[in-house]
Amino acid sequence: MDEIAILIPCFNESKTVEKVVKDFKKVLPEAVIYVYDNNSTDGTAEIAEKAGAIVRYEYQQGKGNVIRRMFREIDAKCYLMTDGDDTYPAEYAPKLVDKVLNRKADMVVGDRLSSTYFTENKRPFHNLGNTLVRKSINVLFKSDIKDIMTGYRAFSYQFVKTFPVLSKGFEIETEMSIHAVDKNLYVENVIIDYRDRPDGSESKLNTYSDGIKVIGTIVRLYRTYKPFGFFGMLAILFLIAAIVLFIPVGITYIQLGVVPRFPTLIVCGFIVLAAIQSLFAGIILQTISQKNRQDFEMELNRVRLLEKEA
Repeated sequence: MDEIAILIPCFNESKTVEKVVKDFKKVLPEAVIYVYDNNSTDGTAEIAEKAGAIVRYEYQQGKGNVIRRMFREIDAKCYLMTDGDDTYPAEYAPKLVDKVLNRKADMVVGDRLSSTYFTENKRPFHNLGNTLVRKSINVLFKSDIKDIMTGYRAFSYQFVKTFPVLSKGFEIETEMSIHAVDKNLYVENVIIDYRDRPDGSESKLNTYSDGIKVIGTIVRLYRTYKPFGFFGMLAILFLIAAIVLFIPVGITYIQLGVVPRFPTLIVCGFIVLAAIQSLFAGIILQTISQKNRQDFEMELNRVRLLEKEA
């Protein structure tokens, strides 16, 4: 088992990967650096290997697929994840690693949004998207993670080996953050500087399509981790719709003593039934979710024993 493993997922990062590998090798010489190439066509893998990294491959396209492969194949006491685009300064790496190894943090978040991100990043919709995602998750999940979508993080062995990677693309960071909050794992934030990509290096993140995927991930995970809240809100919406449709029918009945619009009344009845079903679905799924948390705690104990034996 490695003491420290630096994980660098890469797709066509030939202009920056050599500098990234050398920078992290300089600040953490004891670490093992892994570059996972994701079907690059510009020689990224060869450049990374010459710079001193261990190069492996993931042929399913997407950052989430790469991280799934990394987490399966690598065993380490501390994992440091960064990007191959040279936007995350290596000098903060020892601080992130220290919080995992010495303060027993399960996940350490490299917080760009509290420093230079909004001035360095030249894509305004990215700035808006990061802010909205951070606020929505912190409100929905009652958390205080400062940067939800940062790619600069450190993890414990227990986090990595108990994290079920479901996302295929850039929504993976959102999934990590929500998983940590829901499972009451110890999360710390470290403020880091952020620098925009150098000239000639292009972001693989699509503002609109990947943004929609991130929003979809938030909704999906809220439904999974907070089913009573999700289906409770659905029940309230159904109930409001039923009331809105029933009001004119009720007023007519009070005034004339007749119900001239039976179809509307029948629709109201079905909508109320849907609200009741949603409410009870939320109650049942919340109970299942609570049982999953209990099982997860037992899984943490099992992984902890494996870590001691390794």
